[in-house]
Amino acid sequence: MNLELTEEQIALRDTVRSFLAEKAPIAGHVRPLLDDATGTTEQVWQGLAALGTTGLLVPQEYDGAGMTMVEAGIVLEELGAGLHPGPWLSSAVAAPRALIRFGVDSDIAAPLFTGIADGSTTVTVAALDGVRPSVVEHGDGVALRGELDSVPDVAAANLILVLADEPDGTSLFAVQTSTPGLDVTPLTGIDQTRKQFRVRFDDTPAQRLATASPAAVEALIDDVVIAWAADALGAANAILTLVIEYAKVRKQFGQPIGAFQAVQHLCVDMYETVELARSGVIHALWAADAADRAERHSTAVRAKGFAGHLAAVADTAVQVFGGIGYTWEHDAHLYLKRLLSWSAFLGAPDRYLVQLGTQFAESVTH
Repeated sequence: MNLELTEEQIALRDTVRSFLAEKAPIAGHVRPLLDDATGTTEQVWQGLAALGTTGLLVPQEYDGAGMTMVEAGIVLEELGAGLHPGPWLSSAVAAPRALIRFGVDSDIAAPLFTGIADGSTTVTVAALDGVRPSVVEHGDGVALRGELDSVPDVAAANLILVLADEPDGTSLFAVQTSTPGLDVTPLTGIDQTRKQFRVRFDDTPAQRLATASPAAVEALIDDVVIAWAADALGAANAILTLVIEYAKVRKQFGQPIGAFQAVQHLCVDMYETVELARSGVIHALWAADAADRAERHSTAVRAKGFAGHLAAVADTAVQVFGGIGYTWEHDAHLYLKRLLSWSAFLGAPDRYLVQLGTQFAESVTH
């Protein structure tokens, strides 16, 4: 595992950072789209596709870059820092990883991969955890029946990849968002940069893509958790940078507030939390492709178990900003909400901390 970025990875980071600053800044892009269900514009989405980012994890034989989760994490860290509200994580990470993890036949996967890579097809993935839709017979094919909460990026997507329960196990299905019998309701959550929806399948026709083994489902969930962790790292590091710069110039009693020991301690605590998280995220991104099942899963559980620590970084930053940090006009609350949504994703950190405790207890008693 290499802890330092290569020249190519640095170029990828800088390119994405420059694109977001120019084409999708917080003031000119993110804030105007807070109440927009898609979270993106055609210009920005196609711009990301033109950079090759939407096809980063698509195999090269399908016109993708064929890169690893490490490169995806570099992009995600920049998207988190820029509070990007678009469906990149869903379409460029969760969808291709699902197609790969479940071994979808190349004849079926090829047009999906190609569309994801060139940005013409936007995909989201549903039912990773909790109750899943059931599969019913529908004419000459199959349909899905059931309701899901908190499905991301549906309004921006052409296609939903859905994990659904059959009598003999779980399988992956594809549902076009224009299909009759699909009811989509936007959800209002604390984080307006993450677009969430309630989706009801009312005998909605679907295409069966592949069997989803428990091991493959766990691997996909780990991939998505690790991807979210990279996004959260970017958001936490961005607000840390903002608050440190603020502490240098905001004056009280004739001197910058950063000169006060109490503020210094808060900044050091935030920095320590972000850097500890960074090492965990780097390890997890590497493990998603290169480690065995046990190590990969352990890194994902640790990232999620300590998710609340990154949310605490933004919470502390708001305190250092003082009154201005509580205003709508300041970006601090957007970062805090982004990190709170990461903390709540797929359940609160407590359940993952229990898993970590159980793993540790087993390791010292055997």
